[in-house]
Amino acid sequence: MKIKLHEIPIQDVVKYSKHLKKCQGYIDKGEDGVYGMEERLNIRPQYQREFIYKDKERNAVIDSIRSGFPLNVMYWVENTAGGYEVLDGQQRLISIGQYVSNGFSIKYPSLGNASFYGLPDDLQDEILNYKLMVYFCKGKTSEIIDWFKIINIAGKKLTNQELRNAIYTGPWLSDAKRYFSRNNCPAYVVSGDTQILKGTALRQDYLETVINWISNGNIENYMSDHRYDSNAAPMFEYFEEVLNWVRELFLDYRKEMKDTHWGLLYNTYFKNKYDPNKIKKEVDTLMLDEDVKKKAGIYPYIFTRDEKYLSIRTFSEKDKREVYDKQNGKCKYCGEKFDISEMEADHIDPWSKGGKTTIENCQMLCLPCNRRKSAK
Repeated sequence: MKIKLHEIPIQDVVKYSKHLKKCQGYIDKGEDGVYGMEERLNIRPQYQREFIYKDKERNAVIDSIRSGFPLNVMYWVENTAGGYEVLDGQQRLISIGQYVSNGFSIKYPSLGNASFYGLPDDLQDEILNYKLMVYFCKGKTSEIIDWFKIINIAGKKLTNQELRNAIYTGPWLSDAKRYFSRNNCPAYVVSGDTQILKGTALRQDYLETVINWISNGNIENYMSDHRYDSNAAPMFEYFEEVLNWVRELFLDYRKEMKDTHWGLLYNTYFKNKYDPNKIKKEVDTLMLDEDVKKKAGIYPYIFTRDEKYLSIRTFSEKDKREVYDKQNGKCKYCGEKFDISEMEADHIDPWSKGGKTTIENCQMLCLPCNRRKSAK
């Protein structure tokens, strides 16, 4: 890959007209992309993340520029149409474009809070004449994507799904992001009060979760197989099916439901018949059970009946020592004597049959006997 350093004045990117008080070069088309240099610069290509800077980070970009401090170097990729795509620098360029487009104000020592339009000409010129340090890159797609993985953006580490987006960019991904990767995206809207997706849309958490569900954990294969599909509507329809299934079975929504991989459960159990009222009664009981340490695990347990999801409370070291001394160090099953380190605490009456994690329900067994008991 060929790389060459250039100095690019901000004015070349935004094409600000003082007469019109308008940026003619910086264009934000929302879901259809963000562009600079009168659309010769694609600031947010398909493989790029969404704009994630907070006010503090965004304002810091402008403060650095007006103070004459250097911003980190950017990387733009030359495309076949004679334009460029931003490989690294999207967050900073959007911050600049939003400010010069009068999108927000920052604090100036002598002016107080001021938008770009409210600045005197000399301060506007300082910003417009500021030179961005940009590497122009030219190479094969595979080389560009590999470089994209390495450089990241301003200390904001790429998520796994953002990296996948760089590799499998195409028409399907563009449409999938419309459903799952925007603020107030359709997935968020249709969920309403039943929010079963954890994380945030902008960092691709929603998208990653639903692809993981529909593919049964084979995210890369699924994205590769559908890369050139014209739309992602089937995946959104699948998400709605999962959401409706959850709503039918669970009469009450609880925040712990966000931690459940609902799609993976749906894939296995959606054909089974369940009584929502019985489910509600069991969930309510388990939520109040002090032995259930992981409340979010109640939901997969309802279907799998695997107690590992519940993290059932274990006996304390104090209780173990007391029961061990009471048994004179002998295993309750085989009667042989062992050091306490060679024994395990066991529920006399299993938790699944109503036994509680109390000292009265505790017995110390040697490791072999406890393994044999657990295997029954």
